[in-house]
Amino acid sequence: MGAHHGHGADGHRHRPASRSAVRAVLAAIIPLSLVTLGALVWMWPSSPEPPGPSSVQLEKVTGTVVRVDLKPCPQTAPPGSSPIDAGAPGEGAPPQDPRRCGTAHVELTEGPTEGRVVSTELPSGPGTRVFTAGDDVILLHMPADGGQGPSYQLSDHDRSGSLWLVGAAFVLAVVAFGRWRGLTALVGLAVTFALLLWFLIPAILVGSPPLLAAIVCAAAIMLAVLYLTHGFTMSTSIAVIGTLGSLTLTGVLATIAIDLTSLTGITDDSSLYLDLSYRINTQGLLLASVIIGSLGILDDVTVTQAATVRELAHANPAYTLLQLYRAGARVGRAHVASVINTIILAYAGASLPLLLMFSVGSQPLGEVVTTPVIAQEIVRSAAGTLGLIAAVPLTTALAALVATRRDRADPVEERAAAPVPAGGPDGFPPGPPPREPRAERVDHQFWGD
Repeated sequence: MGAHHGHGADGHRHRPASRSAVRAVLAAIIPLSLVTLGALVWMWPSSPEPPGPSSVQLEKVTGTVVRVDLKPCPQTAPPGSSPIDAGAPGEGAPPQDPRRCGTAHVELTEGPTEGRVVSTELPSGPGTRVFTAGDDVILLHMPADGGQGPSYQLSDHDRSGSLWLVGAAFVLAVVAFGRWRGLTALVGLAVTFALLLWFLIPAILVGSPPLLAAIVCAAAIMLAVLYLTHGFTMSTSIAVIGTLGSLTLTGVLATIAIDLTSLTGITDDSSLYLDLSYRINTQGLLLASVIIGSLGILDDVTVTQAATVRELAHANPAYTLLQLYRAGARVGRAHVASVINTIILAYAGASLPLLLMFSVGSQPLGEVVTTPVIAQEIVRSAAGTLGLIAAVPLTTALAALVATRRDRADPVEERAAAPVPAGGPDGFPPGPPPREPRAERVDHQFWGD
């Protein structure tokens, strides 16, 4: 770990951590890793299908719109529908978009019926999408009913091709700029998605406590991603410990805040459906979302603080523990101030349509803030921010302690303190420092601090 990797990313040699500090860090990291791995194996969902109400699964097929036959939109509401669905101008509803009235002819591009052209009515409800010739689309294939042939219904645009292009551009940019670090960051990102999609979500659906599942998932993500991205170093290990401590505090604060504000986690149709149909603990689900949402910001702050303290100690080895902590804390305060604004803006951006609805309704600010939706976001932001603030002093103190801790009779310190005669120990001018073997340099560039 840090005792063997003495080079930073810039090629400078960093003073190795003491053996006692390495043993102390390993004493915290190894049990944490074993407990996380054991909990991950124990809680891994084994049921292929979550319990819930049975329903007919509609098959999704892709196709391409070859022709659209438009027709006049109806002016009166059809039997059994609301005026909004029909868009009857005389009943207070806005007129329908003429591009949404007609029939689309779609050529299927997958499945046993590939190449077949099917006809389906254009969706004409409020907020539906507009389809034109040449669009790649997704259709819902409904089973045959009453001896009639299968029917198809337009569902959405097929964005798979465009998303692959965006993803490829993202990967190329990360690898081109970050090189090996960028590649390991992408591997860490894949691990994050794998744990979220294959562990956390299925575990909650099969009945595992959401908070416990989120803690185990967050610990696994933290250990895998930080070490993959930043290497097996003392700085990374300190960031892991700081992240775990801050994440624990965030969970405790979120639990207290949710209990004080009597939030249930039910704020929309989706959470209500999960509560009624799957009997999921929505309050625990809210706590889980706070844990997972805070992890991404916390590891950014802790890694930055650990690296900052390491570089400060390298730049001025004479710094004492208190001086190193104060210098690192000044950098941390500036970082936290900018990240807090990022958190608030992220939540405000996600809730912008809801804020506009409240503004249109002309509700007083006091009533808006106390609604469950807004109160939930306030609790989420407050708990994440408090955990973020706690991460700076905790990680900075740990990094400063490790950077200033020295073993007794440290040979490096003794050599540094030994007087060297002018002109070198042999009376000749000192030569250049010994060059490190190339293989070792490459290893440090990949796994070093």
